[in-house]
Amino acid sequence: MTISFNIGSHQFQRPVVMGILNLTPDSFSDGGSYLSPQQALLRVEQMLEQGADIIDVGGESTRPGAAAVSVEEELARTVDVVAEIKQRFSCLVSIDTSKPEVMQQTVAAGADIINDVCALERPGALQMAAECGVPVCIMHMQGEPRSMQSNPHYEDVLSEVMTYLKQRVESCVAAGIQRENIIVDPGFGFGKTLDHNFKLLAHLSEFNQLGLPILAGMSRKSMFGKLLDKKPTELEAASIAGALIAVQQGAHIFRVHDVAATADALRVYSKVQMSK
Repeated sequence: MTISFNIGSHQFQRPVVMGILNLTPDSFSDGGSYLSPQQALLRVEQMLEQGADIIDVGGESTRPGAAAVSVEEELARTVDVVAEIKQRFSCLVSIDTSKPEVMQQTVAAGADIINDVCALERPGALQMAAECGVPVCIMHMQGEPRSMQSNPHYEDVLSEVMTYLKQRVESCVAAGIQRENIIVDPGFGFGKTLDHNFKLLAHLSEFNQLGLPILAGMSRKSMFGKLLDKKPTELEAASIAGALIAVQQGAHIFRVHDVAATADALRVYSKVQMSK
């Protein structure tokens, strides 16, 4: 199965690696590692050399229990870094935010994609994303980031996540976002138990019926940590296994911490597919 899809005006014939750049002191895996602009830009350069296609910039942690961040603080963390990345490097940049003000100012600074874990449900977010005119990634989450893992419950996780994403896609289109500018993310680890996450991974191919690029964000997530009884920094191999299972199920974009290893694994997969 060969991959061919678009992110806005950019066409890809292979799986795409989205490197994570958390400009936060409290993210679950690498919080505090890239707080200065110099550290951040060095990390961007490293990830691009390792094979990243997109740099995903985040100024607020969405790990369970993380403290909320003000609009002003998130803007201070992200806008200048996005502008510097676009000035120095020829790569796509996504902004990982749910706040309309941050969407507006980071897109003005050069961000190419809006990546929203709240699926543009915050007041004004849908309208702002439509005005920005860039591709959007909408993710499923049960509950709120602070409390989403307290007691996730579904009658049928696959059906419910699918229904939600279909509804959000319809809302995006109704708001003026072009359908070809929408990416979907089932939200691994966001309001899901261990079994919910692995059920979604086992049946990820069903989301292809939406006819949209699928983003898989499983890197160093607790679905692997709980299964293997390991810390986030010990989950590189498990995360790569998840990415390979996801690409076989039809996923297109892979949001990861371990860029070099994931890019290598996906290149091997792509070569095998082209050799059939």
